[in-house]
Amino acid sequence: MDNSELEKLKYPIGKFEAPETYSTVYITDKIKEIASFPERLKKEVAHLSDEQLDTPYRQEGWTIRQVIHHCSDSHMNCYIRLKWTLTEETPVIKFYYEDRWAQLEDNLTMPIQPSLLLLEGLHYRLAYLMESFNHAELKKSFIHPEHNKEIQIQELIGTYAWHGNHHLAHITELKKRKGW
Repeated sequence: MDNSELEKLKYPIGKFEAPETYSTVYITDKIKEIASFPERLKKEVAHLSDEQLDTPYRQEGWTIRQVIHHCSDSHMNCYIRLKWTLTEETPVIKFYYEDRWAQLEDNLTMPIQPSLLLLEGLHYRLAYLMESFNHAELKKSFIHPEHNKEIQIQELIGTYAWHGNHHLAHITELKKRKGW
């Protein structure tokens, strides 16, 4: 497998690209994507067998089960980061090792239904909160210690809409390749 094929498997929708400006239309569209993510995910995975859920989306990649649990882990972190950013002055957020979390027993073997339910409630709350943001709140920011970079809430919204779509594409592309 050459590098371009591997890159396409890793990033089936491409890497996140921030827009030049965060328009109201862009933010509204991304919040809609965030709100609809749990239902779109459930539609793709609800009827998969354990064997299918335990299939990696690429060689040396996570299984579908791990991807689903990772989304719930990651999006919980998003929610907490939003709350910190809204209630503190440019907080430094806590970095976590998502690759290590993905190797924990719950991510490896737990049924997917609890994470699907968690994502449903969590994304309702995320979208509800995000829809309330005014211009000043969208500009509030936190510092991500992994990159030592200041990230505004408006960028976080775009990133997490992309993140859900990115992992959903891992699943849909695998299903296409396998003929499921």
